[in-house]
Amino acid sequence: MNTRHVGVKLWTDTSLHLLAPLAECLPEKPKRSALNQLTRALLRNYNCGVRPVHNWTTPTTVYMDLILQSVLDVVRTAELPSSSHKTEIWTDEFLVWDPEEFDGITEISLSSDAIWIPDVIVSEFVDEGKSPPIPYVYVNSSGSVKNNRPMQVVLACNLQMYAFPFDKQNCSLTFRSWLHSVQEIDLALLRSAEAIANDKRKFMNDGEWELLSIPSHYWKIHHGDKGYAHIQFNVLIRRRPLLYVVGLLIPSIFLMLVDVISFYLPLDSRTRITFKVSILLGYTVFRVNLTDELPATAVSTPLIGVFFVVCMALLMLSLIKSIVVVKLLHHSEKEVKQLSVSACLLDKYASADYDLECSAEEDLLSLNEVQDSPSGLEWLLLELVSLRLGLSQENGESVAQAEWLSLCLRLDCFLFRVYLLVLGLYTSTLLLLWTSWSFA
Repeated sequence: MNTRHVGVKLWTDTSLHLLAPLAECLPEKPKRSALNQLTRALLRNYNCGVRPVHNWTTPTTVYMDLILQSVLDVVRTAELPSSSHKTEIWTDEFLVWDPEEFDGITEISLSSDAIWIPDVIVSEFVDEGKSPPIPYVYVNSSGSVKNNRPMQVVLACNLQMYAFPFDKQNCSLTFRSWLHSVQEIDLALLRSAEAIANDKRKFMNDGEWELLSIPSHYWKIHHGDKGYAHIQFNVLIRRRPLLYVVGLLIPSIFLMLVDVISFYLPLDSRTRITFKVSILLGYTVFRVNLTDELPATAVSTPLIGVFFVVCMALLMLSLIKSIVVVKLLHHSEKEVKQLSVSACLLDKYASADYDLECSAEEDLLSLNEVQDSPSGLEWLLLELVSLRLGLSQENGESVAQAEWLSLCLRLDCFLFRVYLLVLGLYTSTLLLLWTSWSFA
């Protein structure tokens, strides 16, 4: 028995001695990571449908912050697409741990679907933009949850387009809880209102819009015996008008200057009306092509739209004035004598010539009655008298036409000055308005 026992012992020691190197080569069984243990410990009994407070009468305060990155485009309807960064911070009393028990971990990221998220929405929300989804939030050991994500949305905005393209817009983003009253979810600003209003460090300031400030304020709306917290960020932006001045206003001003210069065309050259009709047609095509560039609003008409309509009306007035003057210029001799004061004076003071013409005609008749076949001298006398009558008649007509042309030129000059006065007053009014808006 003793011999057998000694043999078994020797075999066992030998086996252990041989298996020891093999045991050293085998990998150790991995321990569960501290991060995995912490996540399992926090979410093991967590209910994401319950507001995370131990005392249900304690409200959860959500701290809000907003950093505007860009204004994508203010469309022709009352909508404002914008891109910004939104930050929400609140305390989750069920996500608290001791960092020393988990290898000194003080902050972890958790899935936003696994924990409670406040139902804070934007009241002016119209359409969701193409913002990338961020499915995680950061949680630190004290239970503070930080939800920081980009936000690209289309907002309903009350656009004031009267001063376009020198307009300023005030579009608001109002954050509120959709369901919970202030006794359950309260809102507050993460930074001071002055710091948020003057924060322009991430705004893309090379586009059409210039960011002025983002004032913010907090208020409550009461429905029955409950109050609901609201935080509003007002985005104050100003349009840069250079693109519209170069593309809209300057071409229109050029066409108006060409119309003014066309008044220096000769009144009797018959080309002024054709030239003005061409200008009016060109301006009409220019206005139709720019219809999509102007803002469409049913509340008020932009001043630039009134500008284009008045410019077209002035072109029409210029054309009508030219038509009236040319029509007066081409009246018949009888109508000229009836309408022209100068022609009436000419008839009054040209009676001596008329008597001479009548006496010459009577002499011719008497000569014809006395002799049927005049002699050579008499025939020459008749020809001279006829030639004088013809020259006198042509001279009278040319004098009347010259007087009438002079009167029409005076009328054209008077109407041109009136046209310039109206155009100057209108232009000065627009310049004063737009200058006051651009420097306001």
